Formats: sequence, structure tokens, C-alpha cells
Amino acid sequence: MAWNPSPEVAVARDAAKRLGDIAGVNVSRCIVTYTTEDGRVGYASFGATKALCDDAKRLGDAIFDLVCEHAEE
Repeated sequence: MAWNPSPEVAVARDAAKRLGDIAGVNVSRCIVTYTTEDGRVGYASFGATKALCDDAKRLGDAIFDLVCEHAEE
């Protein structure tokens, strides 16, 4: 896949690596969701290949929508 240097993707990429090391497996997709103290939400996604990256983004978008719905409650 093409290298994405954004700091957010680096967090998800590093999380995938570390979680894989801990579990002893290859983590091919990773989605990191977060909330800020002022109520904003966000996410970063990583996929090991272009196809997995696209899939992680689709999953991240769905998770983001759910987080936003929950935050509105």
C-alpha cells in the first residue's frame, strides 16, 4: 500500500503492530476511536494493503457513526 505519513494513521499503524506483537498474530486492520474532553470524536484507521486500508476505512466510518450517535444521547 502507499505510505500515509499522517500522524493519525501512524497511531493506528503503531497500534496494529503493538497489538500484533502482544497477541502473536499479524493485525491487518486497526481502527482507533477517541473522544476529546470538549466532546469531539474522531478515529484513525490502518490497513496493511490498499484493499485492507479501504476496508478499515469503511469499518471506521461505521464505528464513527455509532460513536457520534452515542455521544448525542
